[in-house]
Amino acid sequence: MEEHNQKTVIKVKELVTHYGSRKILDGVNLDVKKNEIMVIMGGSGSGKSTLLRHVLGLNSATSGSIEILGTEITTANQKKLYQLRRNMGVAFQGGALFGSMTVGENVELPLREHTNLDEKTMRIMVRMKLEVMNLAGVEALMPSELSGGMVKRAALARAVIMDPTLLFFDEPSAGLDPVVSAELDELIILLRNAMNMTIVVVTHELESAFKIADRITILDEGKIIITDTVENIRNSNLTQVQDMLNRRPRQKELDTEAYLDRLTGDRLQ
Repeated sequence: MEEHNQKTVIKVKELVTHYGSRKILDGVNLDVKKNEIMVIMGGSGSGKSTLLRHVLGLNSATSGSIEILGTEITTANQKKLYQLRRNMGVAFQGGALFGSMTVGENVELPLREHTNLDEKTMRIMVRMKLEVMNLAGVEALMPSELSGGMVKRAALARAVIMDPTLLFFDEPSAGLDPVVSAELDELIILLRNAMNMTIVVVTHELESAFKIADRITILDEGKIIITDTVENIRNSNLTQVQDMLNRRPRQKELDTEAYLDRLTGDRLQ
């Protein structure tokens, strides 16, 4: 991808957020280009899922700005956010399918919420998207009747039913065996290439990230330590990057005074 020729569709600038007194994101800056697959990685507690929730407009930041498709979402009213979300698809980690609805009803839900299409047209669109996901003929099944990989693909069909400009995917490979995970990776690449989507994926799976990403962003303790191509990430000399790539446990030096303060300080009284 020729990055310098790509339009920026997501721009995060100096994003700071807290949970109580704890700082979760600390001055995050991130640009996502049109039609690229951006993978966000980091260890547990690094802030990657929090960053995704902020970009989706689900959390409020302490400070900073988030611009998506030209709309500043930190100050946008509900009407603007509603219009913007029509151009965004989200596939959550567990699939988030409604257990009381059939697969077809789950997939067509965004069409019922955001369009006035007739029943026949909606059924055709649902079948088309399920075909793309290799789920032909399952629309009458309940989510409980699907395997884990099928649930992920059904959730992906729902996320793209309205042909969004942006697709967000949270931990697509979580809980899947390597073969099914590889199939899902191929689907993500297919969607970007066939539907000209910009895709943001949060994952901890290195093999998947290296396969699908145009660029990778790595978070550590609420800060972005690097955003670069797969090749440059592999060859990075940064200790945090190499620790992650080589699965090396990180040893932190114990600050004795800070430790005693945590044990005896006012916060515990």
